[in-house]
Amino acid sequence: MTNKELANLIYPDINKDISYYENKYPLRKLKEGAIVSRFAPSPTGFVHMGSLLTTFIAQKIPKDTDGIFYIRIEDTDQKRSLENGIQGIIDDLKSFDISYDEGVISETESKGEYGPYIQSKRKEIYQTFVKYLIEKDLAYPCFCSEETLDNMRKQQEKQKDRLGYYGKWAICRSLSKEECAKRIINGDNYIIRLKSPGNFNKKIVVHDLVRGSIEFPENDLDVVLIKNDGLPIYHLAHIVDDYLMRTTHILRAEEWLSSTPIHLQLWQTFDFKPPKYAHLGLVMKIEDSGIRRKLSKRKDPEAAVSYYHEKGYPIYAIKQYLLTLANSNFEGWMDDNPDKLIEEFKIDFKKISKSGSLFDLEKIINISKNYISKLSALEVYNSLLTWALKFNSNYADLLIKYKDYSIAILNIEREGKKPRKDFACYSEIMDQIFYMYDELFLAEKYEWQAITNKNEIKNILDIYLIKYYDENDDKETWFKKIKDLCDELGYASNMKDYKLNPDKYKGNITDITTVIRVALTTKSMTPDLYEIMQLLKKDCIENRVSLAIKKSNY
Repeated sequence: MTNKELANLIYPDINKDISYYENKYPLRKLKEGAIVSRFAPSPTGFVHMGSLLTTFIAQKIPKDTDGIFYIRIEDTDQKRSLENGIQGIIDDLKSFDISYDEGVISETESKGEYGPYIQSKRKEIYQTFVKYLIEKDLAYPCFCSEETLDNMRKQQEKQKDRLGYYGKWAICRSLSKEECAKRIINGDNYIIRLKSPGNFNKKIVVHDLVRGSIEFPENDLDVVLIKNDGLPIYHLAHIVDDYLMRTTHILRAEEWLSSTPIHLQLWQTFDFKPPKYAHLGLVMKIEDSGIRRKLSKRKDPEAAVSYYHEKGYPIYAIKQYLLTLANSNFEGWMDDNPDKLIEEFKIDFKKISKSGSLFDLEKIINISKNYISKLSALEVYNSLLTWALKFNSNYADLLIKYKDYSIAILNIEREGKKPRKDFACYSEIMDQIFYMYDELFLAEKYEWQAITNKNEIKNILDIYLIKYYDENDDKETWFKKIKDLCDELGYASNMKDYKLNPDKYKGNITDITTVIRVALTTKSMTPDLYEIMQLLKKDCIENRVSLAIKKSNY
């Protein structure tokens, strides 16, 4: 029996050859230096921060070179694929403004001329390529059961041999074609393995865009190419797909670095020019104990991209953070180019960390606060409303009902040279400004500070309302009246005077304004008190002062 006859026995319905697909998916007509990259997730769970970082880089480098970025779904492990897993990935990417030129756009639809972009729909293509290898005596059927392979591993461990299917341990490699044909006809289960031409004692050099040149032993493992369900494993599938989709750069996690000798061997076996590989370090986290570990889907809620939507972190701020992880020179670039958009920054593979990125939620918070502080009140309002419509309908109702009022609240201390940086995410805004809405205001816990005596608080508030408060006052007049109130009640209206002789006074102007502030908001720390009072108006102010006097425990 010839190799071709064995190949026809295994794949009798495969009548095309590799050249058919090479003609169907020709070289892309792109300018010299244009990059073609992809994100190729498995539909086995949510998109996490590590995947988002990889995707962000893989999307950005083609944009910088007028290239192509596409999405391919690697679902050949059918047992682990989740229902609606593909749609979940698409939705996660869309929610972070990750756009792509080709690939899946729904469970049933794709865009682009190099599909299908779902691996389970490319079964015939993979079998065509494997049939070619069998014809060339570069692959063979393996009939080893799980029990046989388990016993083999135990023997290898006992003899302190390398684990794997190679050399003398590659039992089925020596089977004759006639024996293989007989067992196939008898209905025995089998998989297809690579007949590796490698020698473990020889070295190869892997040229990685991030890590430079790395030396590995040559691969001699007869790795699995096709499972018994007819679908390929990653080793074969990504070779075939990246070749036919004309991928120039493969970005993936460093966990795949040790498999690169296998993959380069497969490229060589097919006589295809390999793309460039870039293995990105893992996103790490430091625990309280100081131990550095991989950011975990199971342990860390902030690993899921859904966490940032639920919290309401601005997408642009997250992208800024991802760029700090992607390139060590990004923050310096931002400092030098404060008015430029982050899209203008070009990623440099040489500036990507080899050791991985340290996840820092505090840094995200700081970036986000800075970003939100630079938005207009209307922009904040629109983003806040978008978040509330999805995650808090009660807040959304208030924002819609009091649109102009809400925008005015969000504009307090926003248009000055140093706008406040109170808000890190949209989910916390309403919790910080709740006191501006009667529907949310609760006269329960008052944060009284230096002045806690009930009678003194009542006296301050009564005199202020009766004698000094006028809703028509401008800020200068308002502040002068607060100082007059201090003088009348024995509090220092000038902080310098108070610091020089504190025993002369009952307190200072800050103590007085704090009493008014707490009475109106229940909080001791708020934005500008005058601006708050201008928005609350007279009736509300009088009602809240009355509530503070009646309900507070002094």
